[in-house]
Amino acid sequence: MPALHLREESAMYYGELKKCDIANGTGVRVTLFVSGCTNHCPGCFQPQTWDFTYGQPYTADTEREIFAELEKPYVRGLTVLGGEPFEPENQRELVKLLRQVKENYPEKDVWVFSGFTLDGELLREGSHPRCEVTDEMLGYVDVLVDGRFVEELKDISLQFRGSRNQRVIDMNETRKTGVITQWAPLRR
Repeated sequence: MPALHLREESAMYYGELKKCDIANGTGVRVTLFVSGCTNHCPGCFQPQTWDFTYGQPYTADTEREIFAELEKPYVRGLTVLGGEPFEPENQRELVKLLRQVKENYPEKDVWVFSGFTLDGELLREGSHPRCEVTDEMLGYVDVLVDGRFVEELKDISLQFRGSRNQRVIDMNETRKTGVITQWAPLRR
């Protein structure tokens, strides 16, 4: 088990920790649903997670559970969604988790679902979600599903997203080329 460096008290809350998820990324995944979202998309499938104190506090015990699951060889990686992982309050805690995942499990991939767009908000200086750890956090993400859910563009046939405006971005390729690149295995 890797060494943990999380404070015992965290300002972040989470609504659910799935230990055997096959819906939010490829393969079997550990999925953390964080709490807190200012996007408030109409038709959101989890509006209860808009509240920053919904669920339970994220603690060192939560992190130990995540790492125990990531130890399993059949687990492909970690997915973080919410709520909104890129709310600044959440980023400041999540960046520590993602750093440890990449240090201790370099073979595992990290998926993050965000209502904020990569080029429109996450990389734009002065935007609401951008803070002192945004670039570092993005550096640990292998696949970013970005864009707010738009009820009028809802399409249940889409892979890994709920509305047609949302993108599935290969962050490794995007970093390499400097051009936002769709994740190649995407079916539709």
